[in-house]
Amino acid sequence: MGSGSFIARKYRITQRIQTALALIYPPRCMGCGALTESDFGLCGACWRETPFIGGAVCDSCGVPVMGEEDDHRIECDDCLKTAPPWQAGRAAMLYDGKARSLILALKHGDRPELARPAARWLAQAGQGLFRPNMLIAPVPLHWSRLLKRRYNQSALLAQNLAREVGQECIPDLLLRRVRTPVLDGKTAGERADILDGAIAVHPKRGHHIKGRDVLLIDDVMTSGATLAACTRVCQAARANHIFVLALARVAKDA
Repeated sequence: MGSGSFIARKYRITQRIQTALALIYPPRCMGCGALTESDFGLCGACWRETPFIGGAVCDSCGVPVMGEEDDHRIECDDCLKTAPPWQAGRAAMLYDGKARSLILALKHGDRPELARPAARWLAQAGQGLFRPNMLIAPVPLHWSRLLKRRYNQSALLAQNLAREVGQECIPDLLLRRVRTPVLDGKTAGERADILDGAIAVHPKRGHHIKGRDVLLIDDVMTSGATLAACTRVCQAARANHIFVLALARVAKDA
């Protein structure tokens, strides 16, 4: 049997297996479980309820802003008032509607498989952030929370995104040395005080950072305090430029 015939036969067998699996396990919507045309997708109703970010956005934090995109840098009022320490930031969705339920399912609902399609949304949202030889790293999770959840959702997003865009990912580049309390309801100053010294570069990973652009990944960006703390420790480790990318962005009117 020639190599061409063997490859064709192998392809037919693979197709039959895939067809059989599709009959047994038909693709379903990640949001509601309804049947869909492809795996890891959203049905029409869930897609409409998912607030993907498009149009003009703040170049620093990714929140939607009024107006149209042009060749000039756009900043939201908050970033004009207090500039974040990173170079630029983006987010794929607003933390509202179906986006919120999907992220909660990934974070607390034992749905790690959601990180795969979410990484495609991140790749789309972060198109302008990627640089050659960029290092991708997640916001770290304290070991006690990692033990409870079994995985760091931001690390899953970072690893899947790295595969999507062909960049290096170091999931444990940063460490959360202190189990910080929930930051909701805290002022900017209180958040900064809580995070002071809580995050550090892994002592065995610091050599990867020097002189390289770093892309920090988080599931949700609220005030940006945690990403700012991560940025500063990367800068102290002599990184080049720092960029941030979140799956969802909390907006004031969301």
